[in-house]
Amino acid sequence: MEFWQEFLPIVLYCSLIVFVIILIVLAIKAIGTLTKVNTLIDDAQEKMDSLNGVFHLVDTVTDKVSFITDTFVSGIAGAISKFFQKKKKEE
Repeated sequence: MEFWQEFLPIVLYCSLIVFVIILIVLAIKAIGTLTKVNTLIDDAQEKMDSLNGVFHLVDTVTDKVSFITDTFVSGIAGAISKFFQKKKKEE
Protein backbone atom coordinates (compact mmCIF):
# COMPACT_ATOMS: atom_id res chain seq x y z
CA MET A 1 0.00 0.00 0.00
CA GLU A 2 2.88 2.34 0.72
CA PHE A 3 4.12 1.78 -2.80
CA TRP A 4 0.88 3.11 -4.30
CA GLN A 5 0.85 6.11 -1.98
CA GLU A 6 4.29 7.08 -3.25
CA PHE A 7 3.89 5.98 -6.88
CA LEU A 8 0.49 7.52 -7.74
CA PRO A 9 1.42 11.14 -6.86
CA ILE A 10 4.56 10.80 -8.98
CA VAL A 11 2.52 9.53 -11.95
CA LEU A 12 -0.05 12.28 -11.39
CA TYR A 13 2.59 15.00 -11.24
CA CYS A 14 4.36 13.69 -14.37
CA SER A 15 1.10 13.55 -16.30
CA LEU A 16 0.27 17.13 -15.20
CA ILE A 17 3.70 18.32 -16.35
CA VAL A 18 3.18 16.68 -19.75
CA PHE A 19 -0.30 18.17 -19.97
CA VAL A 20 0.99 21.68 -19.17
CA ILE A 21 3.79 21.34 -21.76
CA ILE A 22 1.25 20.25 -24.40
CA LEU A 23 -0.96 23.22 -23.55
CA ILE A 24 1.99 25.61 -23.84
CA VAL A 25 2.95 24.20 -27.25
CA LEU A 26 -0.65 24.45 -28.48
CA ALA A 27 -0.90 28.05 -27.24
CA ILE A 28 2.31 28.99 -29.08
CA LYS A 29 1.03 27.38 -32.30
CA ALA A 30 -2.32 29.16 -31.91
CA ILE A 31 -0.53 32.50 -31.51
CA GLY A 32 1.47 31.80 -34.68
CA THR A 33 -1.68 30.90 -36.58
CA LEU A 34 -3.45 34.04 -35.37
CA THR A 35 -0.50 36.14 -36.50
CA LYS A 36 -0.71 34.65 -40.00
CA VAL A 37 -4.48 35.18 -40.13
CA ASN A 38 -4.03 38.78 -38.98
CA THR A 39 -1.52 39.36 -41.78
CA LEU A 40 -3.95 37.94 -44.35
CA ILE A 41 -6.78 40.11 -43.07
CA ASP A 42 -4.57 43.21 -43.21
CA ASP A 43 -3.64 42.43 -46.83
CA ALA A 44 -7.29 41.93 -47.75
CA GLN A 45 -8.19 45.22 -46.04
CA GLU A 46 -5.49 47.08 -48.01
CA LYS A 47 -6.76 45.62 -51.27
CA MET A 48 -10.35 46.58 -50.43
CA ASP A 49 -9.22 50.10 -49.54
CA SER A 50 -7.49 50.41 -52.90
CA LEU A 51 -10.71 49.35 -54.65
CA ASN A 52 -12.85 51.84 -52.71
CA GLY A 53 -11.70 54.63 -55.05
CA VAL A 54 -12.83 52.65 -58.08
CA PHE A 55 -16.21 51.92 -56.52
CA HIS A 56 -16.62 55.58 -55.59
CA LEU A 57 -15.81 56.57 -59.18
CA VAL A 58 -18.31 54.07 -60.59
CA ASP A 59 -20.97 55.28 -58.15
CA THR A 60 -20.38 58.92 -59.11
CA VAL A 61 -20.50 58.16 -62.85
CA THR A 62 -23.73 56.19 -62.52
CA ASP A 63 -25.30 59.00 -60.50
CA LYS A 64 -24.39 61.56 -63.18
CA VAL A 65 -25.62 59.33 -66.02
CA SER A 66 -28.86 58.71 -64.14
CA PHE A 67 -29.36 62.44 -63.60
CA ILE A 68 -28.72 63.20 -67.30
CA THR A 69 -31.08 60.47 -68.52
CA ASP A 70 -33.79 61.54 -66.06
CA THR A 71 -33.53 65.13 -67.28
CA PHE A 72 -33.58 64.02 -70.92
CA VAL A 73 -36.58 61.73 -70.43
CA SER A 74 -38.55 64.34 -68.48
CA GLY A 75 -37.85 66.91 -71.24
CA ILE A 76 -39.05 64.56 -73.95
CA ALA A 77 -42.10 63.57 -71.89
CA GLY A 78 -42.95 67.27 -71.38
CA ALA A 79 -42.60 67.98 -75.10
CA ILE A 80 -44.81 65.05 -76.02
CA SER A 81 -47.44 66.00 -73.46
CA LYS A 82 -47.49 69.59 -74.79
CA PHE A 83 -47.86 68.29 -78.33
CA PHE A 84 -50.88 66.15 -77.48
CA GLN A 85 -52.61 68.62 -75.16
CA LYS A 86 -55.92 69.92 -76.40
CA LYS A 87 -55.93 73.60 -77.10
CA LYS A 88 -58.73 75.54 -75.39
CA LYS A 89 -60.86 77.64 -77.64
CA GLU A 90 -61.39 81.20 -76.71
CA GLU A 91 -65.02 82.22 -76.45
